[in-house]
Amino acid sequence: MDYPGNLFVVAAPSGTGKSSLVKALMELDARVQPSVSHTTRAPRGQEKHGREYFFTSEAEFDAMVRAGAFLEWAPVHGHRYGTSRKAIEERVAQGADVILEIDFQGALQVKKIFSNAVLIFILPPSWEELRARLERRGEDKPEVIEVRLRNAAIETQQVHQFDFVIINEVFDRALFDLKAIVHAQRLKFAAQRRARADTFQALNIT
Repeated sequence: MDYPGNLFVVAAPSGTGKSSLVKALMELDARVQPSVSHTTRAPRGQEKHGREYFFTSEAEFDAMVRAGAFLEWAPVHGHRYGTSRKAIEERVAQGADVILEIDFQGALQVKKIFSNAVLIFILPPSWEELRARLERRGEDKPEVIEVRLRNAAIETQQVHQFDFVIINEVFDRALFDLKAIVHAQRLKFAAQRRARADTFQALNIT
């Protein structure tokens, strides 16, 4: 599918800082728009329905799966997460740059449908630091942290399937890297031809 907008897909183990990086990017670049996923898990902290996620019941999620409403969906840490296919298609067709925060399974599913999607994987600088970050945020019990670390060991083995890799050791440096990827993608020939089709046509470039 050849749309004028760009689709960026960011995946990372839990606790790596993915959400903080994406949020900071959107604060700096108004052209990057978030995609709000559906999830069967309960809201955390100050999360609101329709802002961080669309919180749905298991039955509602099942109905959407049967209807083929998801671009991708996957079980993650005992819950299910999915991305509305229609919502993404409409926004990139209008020329928006959309960014998805999903797990690696979902990222690879998206790439099969949107061949132009840019896959970005965020790595922690070390296992010790990842454990420390999970403990510092104080959201999970020790046994849950252990599950997240075991899952992280599996997730990081998929990094070779991604287009770009960022190591989030120093936040500002990682944010600079993420901004650079977004900007560079907009300047690629195929992306420019999609976004500025009128200019290419006026210059007789095919």
